[in-house]
This record gives sequence, C-alpha cells and structure tokens, in this order.
Amino acid sequence: MAGLPRAGSTLLSSLLNQNPNLYSGPSSPVLGAMYTTHEHFLGNELYTGFPKPDSVNKIIGSLIDDWYYDVKKPIIIDKNRAWTARVPFIEGYIQQKAKIIVPVRKVDEILTSILTMIHRNPFEEGQPRINFVDEILVKNNIPINDENRCTHLLNGGGIVWESLNALMMGLEEGHKDKFHYVDYNDLVNDPQGELDKIYEFLGEESFEHTFDNLTNIHREDDIATYGLSDMHEVHSELKKKSAHPDAVLPPSIIDLYNKNRVQLEFWSNPEVVSIKPQKVPPPKTKPNNYNLFS
Repeated sequence: MAGLPRAGSTLLSSLLNQNPNLYSGPSSPVLGAMYTTHEHFLGNELYTGFPKPDSVNKIIGSLIDDWYYDVKKPIIIDKNRAWTARVPFIEGYIQQKAKIIVPVRKVDEILTSILTMIHRNPFEEGQPRINFVDEILVKNNIPINDENRCTHLLNGGGIVWESLNALMMGLEEGHKDKFHYVDYNDLVNDPQGELDKIYEFLGEESFEHTFDNLTNIHREDDIATYGLSDMHEVHSELKKKSAHPDAVLPPSIIDLYNKNRVQLEFWSNPEVVSIKPQKVPPPKTKPNNYNLFS
C-alpha cells in the first residue's frame, strides 16, 4: 500500500484487518532497508572485487519475509508511500507481480486535514518534539503559520509533495496497471463497495466487513514519531469529519490549489502524465529481471 497522506490508509488497514486471512500494518521500514542495502552493494568496492549477485538478490529479497516472520496470515500488505516509485524492487527482488493499493484524496482536503490535526495538537511542555511540519519550519527559520505550513507540504521535502512525486514516478515509468486507487470519499461513502474492488484487484475472495466500533490495532507512537498524538487514530464511527477547506485553508492556498488542481490531482487526469520510455537494462541483465545484480 502506498498513496497520499490523510487519504484513509490507516482506516483502510483497520478495515482490511477484519479479514482473518489478511494483515495490513502501519508504515514499515522494509522498502527503505531494501533500498539502502541495494545502494550499499552497488557502490561497495569489496562487492565489485568479488561480486556474488545471487547472494545479494537473496539478501535483499529476504528482508520483507524476515520483517514479517511473526505474521502467520497468508496475505500481507506492506505499507510505504514510496512503493509506487519502486515497483522494480517488488518484481525484481520479491519476485511477485506488483499490486499496489493507492489511497488518494483531493489535495485541498489533505491540507485541511493536516492543518486541523496540527491545530488540535498544540505543543505542550514535556513533549518529545513539536509536530513534524513546524519542526522543519523552525529549522529553516521560517515563521510558523498555516500558509507556510501548506507551502512546505506542497514543495520538495514536504510529505504531500513527496507522496505525489512517488506516485508520478510510477505512472511515468508505465506502471499504471499495477496501481489500484481508493478515493477517500468513496471509501467513506461506500466502504464495502470499495473493499470489494480491492479484493478483485488482489485476486482474492471478498469479505463482508463491519463499519462500526472501528479501531486501529497497530497504533504507532505518534507523539514521538510525528509530534501529533492522533496522527493514526481511527474513529469508531465511519464518517467524514473534516471541515470544508474554505473554513481552514488560507485564501492564498485555496487560490494556489484552484489554479493547480488538475496538475496536483493528476491520477484522475491521464493527459497530465507523460509516460517515459523504460530504461534499457544494463548488459548481462536477465530478461524481465529488474534488479541490478543479475
């Protein structure tokens, strides 16, 4: 699972975990570990001096199995917003056809949700950190206000920009058929219908879910990690609670969004995406093998 922040991925995981055959946990470090290990071997002179590509492939490919060694369910959904930009890691190292669930949401609603969460979680003395957005502003001597918060979120290094960029990378590389979008508002309005579509995408039998008394059974330490105590809280009742963007966002940000909506929400506007030619595999690379150690 990848997708955009504040687009319902935690809610979706909570629903999917009702299925006894399925595990969907919080964001995991697996992809980062795979990428770091990949880069380590790629630039390591000791490996260059005596390469063992099969061993490297086995090491990197085993990371996801080792991370979930304690999960005894047949279907595991790993969550990381960068998966859409790293499809080759799934197909090259894990040796599975990529199927990525991509929660999406209107960008003005995402910004509204983030600001609302920041407003209801003011910093208190004794907390381990301030919220992750204001932390960046402070480090860069940028005044803390909602306009600057949104500007950061929508630019390089901001969680909204980074998530959009990861999705765009996957689309530009031609992986659209491996993504299944789940719009937040559709999930809230017709949860069973959206879940049925997910099961169809995964090639799994549908499951009848319940939509009351919901809870997140895999709570992260949000206050220590993000400086926001309820970053991944799931409300017991399934309904949309966010305020309208006009009531929360600064006028300048609303104007910015309205002028750039088509480009920002490119997943629903195919003409915005420019498909880039696939990179030619390096010499001696086996056909249909995406890793660099073959």
